[in-house]
Amino acid sequence: MQAASTPRIHPAAHGQSGRRDALDISLLESVVNGDHGAFRVLFIRHNVRIYRFVLRLTGNKSIAEEIVSEVFLAVWRHAARFEMKSEVSTWLLAIARHKALATLRRRSESQLDDEEYLLTIEDPADDPEECLDKQDRGTTLRFCLQQLSPAHREVIDLVYYHGKSVGEVAEIVGIPANTVKTRMHHARNRMAMLLEQAGHVGQRA
Repeated sequence: MQAASTPRIHPAAHGQSGRRDALDISLLESVVNGDHGAFRVLFIRHNVRIYRFVLRLTGNKSIAEEIVSEVFLAVWRHAARFEMKSEVSTWLLAIARHKALATLRRRSESQLDDEEYLLTIEDPADDPEECLDKQDRGTTLRFCLQQLSPAHREVIDLVYYHGKSVGEVAEIVGIPANTVKTRMHHARNRMAMLLEQAGHVGQRA
C-alpha cells in the first residue's frame, strides 16, 4: 500500500475539525500498537457509515464493500499517520472518498449498476406499514439526491448523512470552506425543487 493512497488530514482553516472523539482516538492509538481487538471495535463503529457514503458516491454495492475493506486495510497499515488534528471519522471518510474516486476512474460507467443505488435498510422496530412508508420516502430522497451533480451530492451527503461541519467537508473534499457553502446552497435549492416535483412539497434536504 503506497503512502499516497492514505491522504493526510490537516486542520480546517476555521478550526471546526477540532472536536475529537476520545474513544476513536484511543482505539486508533491501540491499533498503532497492533491491537486487533481495538481494530475490530473501530471497524464496527465506522464500517456502516463508510459503506453508505461510498454507496452514495458510486451507486454500486460491490464497489462499496470492496472500498470499505480497502479503507480499513489502510487504517491497519497506516494508523500512525493520523495526526489527531481532526475527527477519526473525518479521516476515514477522506480515505474512503479518495479510494472511491480512484476506483471510479478505473471503471467504465457501463460497469456501474444505477439500480444498486436504491438501497433501503429497514428499521426492525417499525411495523410493516411504517417500513413501507420509510422506504417510499427514503427511495424518493435517494433518487433526488442521485439527480444532483457529483460535487453537490457529495456535500449534501457529508453534511446531512454524516453530520459533518462545513470545515470538515472542506477537509474531506479538499476545497475551500466558502466553496462548500456555495455548493450546499445550490444543492439544497436543487433538492427542494426535485422533491417538490416528486410530490414531497415543503420537504428539504
